[in-house]
Parts: sequence; C-alpha cells; structure tokens
Amino acid sequence: MSPVLAGVLQLLALVVALGLSYRPLGDHMAKVYSSEKHLKPEKWIYKAIGANPDVEMRWPAYLRGVLAFSAVSVLFLYLLQRVQGSLPGSLGFVSIDPDQAFNTAASFVANTNWQSYYGEQAMGHVVQTGGLAVQNFVSAAVGIAVAVALVRGFARSRTGELGNFWADLVRGTVRILLPISVIGALVLVACGAIQNFSGIHEVGQFTGGSQQWNGGAVASQEVIKELGTNGGGYFNANSSHPFENPNGLSNLFEVYLILVIPFALTRTFGRMVGSIRQGYAILATMATIWLGFTALMMWTEFHHGGPAFDIAGGAMEGKETRFGIGGSSIFAVATTLTSTGAVNSFHSSFTGFGGGITMLGMQLGEIAPGGVGSGLYGMLIMAIIAVFIAGLMVGRTPEYLGKKIGTREIKFAALYILVTPALVLCFTALAMALPTPAHSMTNSGAHGFSEILYAYTSGANNNGSAFAGLNADTQWFNSTIGIAMLLGRFLPMVFVLALAGSLAEQTPVPETAGTLRTEKPLFTGLLVGTIMIITGLTYFPALALGPLAEGLAA
Repeated sequence: MSPVLAGVLQLLALVVALGLSYRPLGDHMAKVYSSEKHLKPEKWIYKAIGANPDVEMRWPAYLRGVLAFSAVSVLFLYLLQRVQGSLPGSLGFVSIDPDQAFNTAASFVANTNWQSYYGEQAMGHVVQTGGLAVQNFVSAAVGIAVAVALVRGFARSRTGELGNFWADLVRGTVRILLPISVIGALVLVACGAIQNFSGIHEVGQFTGGSQQWNGGAVASQEVIKELGTNGGGYFNANSSHPFENPNGLSNLFEVYLILVIPFALTRTFGRMVGSIRQGYAILATMATIWLGFTALMMWTEFHHGGPAFDIAGGAMEGKETRFGIGGSSIFAVATTLTSTGAVNSFHSSFTGFGGGITMLGMQLGEIAPGGVGSGLYGMLIMAIIAVFIAGLMVGRTPEYLGKKIGTREIKFAALYILVTPALVLCFTALAMALPTPAHSMTNSGAHGFSEILYAYTSGANNNGSAFAGLNADTQWFNSTIGIAMLLGRFLPMVFVLALAGSLAEQTPVPETAGTLRTEKPLFTGLLVGTIMIITGLTYFPALALGPLAEGLAA
C-alpha cells in the first residue's frame, strides 16, 4: 500500500468514527447542561466547595466564578511545583524554579500546556498526577462551561441569567470528561501505553552508557491530554514517544479524542438553541476548514522535492516511521486547529509551507473545530462578525438566531478577535527587537523568525505546541509566554460572557423574508470566507516574513 493511500484511508476512518459519535455525544452533552438534577457525587463536591448549584448567575457573577477558580488553580499548581523537592513520589527531582513554575502553572490552567521543561526529567508523580492531570480536566471543563453560557445567551430572552458556573464546571468534569477518559485510558493501555507509578530505571546498555526512563500514570494523563485539547505530554517527546503513543492505532485514536468533543458540541449547540440545522451549519464550516487544511498538509508533506524525498516517499524529517507522513499530517492539523498542542512529529522539521499551515491553523483562532468549548464560542463570535458584514452589504440590521447584533454586541465580538493577534504580534515584535531573546533561536533567517512567531502564536492561542528549535526555558520566554497564555485565555472569556449576557437580555426578533438564513450553505460559505479574510489581513505580513519566505526559497 502506498503511503498516500494509507494516509487517505486513515483520514476516512477518522471521519467515520467522528460521524458515528457526533449525534449521541452531542445529545448527551445537551442533556447534561439542561438537566435540573444533580448526581450524588456532584452534591458532595458542591457541599465541599460551598457552592449552591441552583442559583442562576448573570454574566459578571459567572465571570467571577471563572476567574476566581482559575486564579486559585494557578496558585495551587505554582506552589505544588515549588515544594516538589519535599514531596513523596518526587523521583528525586528538585523543586521547579520560580519563572518556570509560573509558566507551567499559567500554561496548564489556561488549557495551553506549553512546556519549557523535560517532563521525564523535571516532574515527579505527585505534580504530574495531582497537579497537571487535574488541570487537564478542570481547564477543559471551564472552556465548555463558557461555551454553554454563550449558547444560553442565544437560547434565552428577557433575562441576563446564564446558568451556574459551578454546576457547569462539575457536570462537565463528572458526566463528560471522566467517563470518556476512563474508557479511553483502557484503550491506550491495550494499545501499549504505560500506566504505573514506578521509579527511574535503566532500559538497556548502549555504547557510551545506559538510558534511563521513569514510569508514570501515562495512559490516564494521555487520554485527557487529548480529550480536553490540552496537549502537555508526560515525556518531552510528547505523543511521538512510544510510551504515550505506541502505534498507528493509538495515533488515530488520539486524533479522534482531540476532535470528538469540539465537533459534537455543534450538535449540543443546535439542541440548546432549538435548531439542529444551525448546529449543522457551524459543523459544516468547521469540517470544511479542517478537511481543507488536512488535504493541503498531506499534499505539501508528500510532495517530492529531491532525491531524499523520493527515497523516503515524502518529507520524513522529524516524523516517526510508526506513523508516517499521513498519520503525522493528520495529527499536526488536528492539534493546531484545536487548542491541543500535542505533537507526534516536530513541526520545525516540516516543509516551509507545512510549518506555515500549522501556524495558520492556530492563527485562525483554533475554531475548526477548536478547543473543547473555546472552539465553539470562537466560531460563534465569527458567525456574529459574518452576519454583521452581510447586514452591511444589504443595508439591514444584522440578526443571528433571533437576536439583533447591535453596537454593543459587535464591540464585544470585535474586541474578542483583536485580543489574540495583538498579543501575538506585539510580543513577537518585542522578542525580535531585543537582543537577549534572539539568543534562544536555533536558526537564523526566516526559519528563526518562525520559531519566535510560532511560540507566541501557540501561547496566546492556548495551543502549547512548539517549533522545537527555540530554547524557551529562559526568564524572558517563561515570563512573557506565561503572560500571553493567561491574557489569551481569560480576556476573550470576558468578552464572550459579556456578549452572552447582552444577548440573553434581548427580546427575540421575529423572522421575516429579509432575515439571513444562517442554516443554509450560503452562510457557511460566507462564514468560511470571513474567517480566512480576517486572519489573512491580520497575519499575512508576519507569515510572509517567516514560513512563506522559507517555503518560496526552498
């Protein structure tokens, strides 16, 4: 079987698996967030944290819950790393330095999972399992909660109430993420991923010395790393490490985990707003971009550009032979079009255009299908921008799902789409202008610039992957990327929740003959075009200096 055919068959198998999961998972999540009943374990949690899950919150109270919970999480994870040297199960590792501890705490709480450390050489069992893995669950649940709050803003009228943050947080963790993770961990163990609490041990004798590895609860962390679109690996090699991702089957299963909740949330959205077709329109937009990017990535990586490419069957540098170009391309697009950031190959070794595709996927805002929760609310923001543009073209007040998109709503949407690009471009400009950050670049020229641009694109968009040629374990990068991750995660949430509150207060607008039909293919095309144009106008100059220049020079 040719490598190209193998890649296409993997993609088809993935599409079928996602299609089979779409309806049952989407409907289940809609029931979870619409139910008035509380499970017994959930009641214990509410009692422990002193929360009343039946009290409805307006958007400022909902936002305070998000920020307070996240602030406490950052502080807890920071302190856990700082005292690691005194904890049992530390495997002899010392406490983490302050700047790296801050960066890691901000990273995992912001659902970014950017790592400027070697996991197997820095973090013991307690920090990995009791700190990082826990944040993989709750940071994902926070993202889904904010998305559900925005959906309620569309579904409700004449009220500013968006639900209860604590109930949404707990339900997302207990009823959605935990059950799937248990099953998924068993699948990964069956595929060969490790799951233990062993210490450091030698795995063999080699010329010039021996190699040592430590064990860990890898399979359980790996599954929520992908399912929650987190991305932080137990090992430095991330999902290219055989302990995390042993073979082609586990690789395809991990890609499935990355995509299944973000895609299924469009069904949840349709259910909650009372129009399944609206969910299909958002799904079609996400799927069009995802399939287009995947096809383009496979083409550019399979493209023969010389004798070495001919012998290997494509651009195999930086890729695992276990997965090949097809499995690596599918994984790379999935992880950068969502806020996952896990890698099974090294994006710095992709072709110039291939590296640019991974970067552009993040710069779209990671909305196709995006992170758990963040992909849906990011796409709904873009839908609001699209109907606003359509309204300007026909001279009609824009409406979406029966809600008028007025001055207040469009301001919140505009601020949302401006925050992340501002963080990416300003921090990249500072890093390139100052003399010290440039010392961390492994490469010069266009590729060196791409390393810096990719790092801040990944951090501000809460992705977490890296070009792997940049030494990011410095005070400058630990601090600035940490700030970019926190601002890139929580500032957009402020505008999303404020928009949700504004929409929930409105009186529904009756549909007329002049209403834009947002469930039709025409709107899907308009939405795809809006996303590509906005991203292109924002990032094209920076991309022209980096991956485009490198690709054209190759």
